[in-house]
Formats: sequence, structure tokens, C-alpha cells
Amino acid sequence: MKQAGMALMQTAITQPAMLTGGVAVWRVWHELGGQEPDYLAGHSLGEFTALVAAGSLQFDAAVKLVAARGRFMPEAVVDDGAMAAIIGLPDEQVDEICRQAAAEQGAYVAPANYNAPGQVVIAGYRQPLEAAAAAAKSAGARMVKMLPVSVPSHSELMQPASARLTPLLAETEFIRPRIPVMHSVDAATHPDPQDIRDLLSQQMHLPVRWTDTILTLSELGVTHFAECGPGKVLAGLIKRIARSGKTAIWQNTEELRSSVMDLA
Repeated sequence: MKQAGMALMQTAITQPAMLTGGVAVWRVWHELGGQEPDYLAGHSLGEFTALVAAGSLQFDAAVKLVAARGRFMPEAVVDDGAMAAIIGLPDEQVDEICRQAAAEQGAYVAPANYNAPGQVVIAGYRQPLEAAAAAAKSAGARMVKMLPVSVPSHSELMQPASARLTPLLAETEFIRPRIPVMHSVDAATHPDPQDIRDLLSQQMHLPVRWTDTILTLSELGVTHFAECGPGKVLAGLIKRIARSGKTAIWQNTEELRSSVMDLA
């Protein structure tokens, strides 16, 4: 069990495992008679799960893509990457702090995840990132936390990984999604298969705009949100973004049955 747990810490294994968990929940939802949602969305890796659920991407093809994605990401930056969460400052202020730290240190750091109002994750090389983290503390951030990762996801440092994934995406069949998928690169839906390939490549080195994604869904009339798979972080973020929306967490059959009844 210990060896299995250690293996799951490797991104090339973690990412297919998370994809599988999310798709399994989606399939049980359908088996229980759950209704089709109006939209699907995914945070980072979750976009692959959303595309499988939407019928745009076959599950076995998605597993191969995310396993490769998980291999390419840590190989893009060796030892010197870092990420940190900054809570309690406006997004624009975090943007400016990163710009100043990058200019002063002469190395890259920038926002990677706009997760909720006042909650931004930054990514980049360790030295400028630590400088930005210190500046955020001095500016009055409620919390600044270094994340236990060495892969600066959703930053320009992932461009080599993106370049390696692009030809694999080109070889993979995508079709028009049956359910619109809201992409977090630009908080928009893209039915064209080639656009989907491009966005899956771009999302590796561009920020996750989760706040904008949820706000756009709310503006489109979405009132109920459900998080599929392990964890409940996204449900918490959604509560902070779409305060009038209702959220559900689907991790087991009982929770799924409850949602089927609530939405019947």
C-alpha cells in the first residue's frame, strides 16, 4: 500500500487516476438516472474529464493524453520551479507584485490560477516566486503558502511540455461536444475540435481563469454546480464566486442519489 501511495504522487500516474475517478462518478450519475447538465467545466486536468463526459474525447484516448501530460510537466523544469497560494489580495495587486518581482529578480513568476476572488496561485522560478510571496505578505495578504510542488503548472515555464503534447493532441480524435464545455483558458465554450486541441495545449502554460469561468456560467443562468471526483476544493471556490448558486459534492453513491432526487 505504501508503494502504491508513493506511485500516486507521480504526476504521470496521478493524472490518469484523477481522470478515471471523475469519469467513474459521471458514469454512476447516468446509471442512477441523473439528468444531463447544461454545461461542463474542469479546473486544469479536469477539462479532459469534462471532454470525456461531453462525448468529445474517448476515455482511453484521454488516459493516454493525461499520462503523457503528467510525464512532460515535471521534465519541463528541473528542481527550480515553485508555486504559492496568495489569499486576501485583489487579483490586480498580485499581478503587479509578480511583475515587480520578475523585473527585480530577472526571472519568471506570474499568476497561474485565478481560483476565486482574493485567492490566486502564482508559479515560476523559486527565487522570484519567494520574492513575490514576501512582497504579498508585506502588502497585507491574509495568507501566503508555499505549495509542496516543484512543477510550476500553468506558467510559461510549461511551454516545452505544451510543445510535446501538441502533436499527441493532433493525432487524437476529438468530436463536437454533446454538452458545451466551458474552457478555463478564456472562460468560453469551443465546439470546434481543433480549437479544443489548441486550448488543451495552451492551458498548460496559460493561467486557469476559474473565477471568470464560474462567473460566465452564472451569467448564462447556471444555478446548480456539482464537483465530481475526489476532493471538495472546487465546491468551496464556487461558493465564494457564485454566492447564490447551489453546490453539491459527488464522491459516493449516496451523494449522487441525493442529487438525483434534488434535481428531479
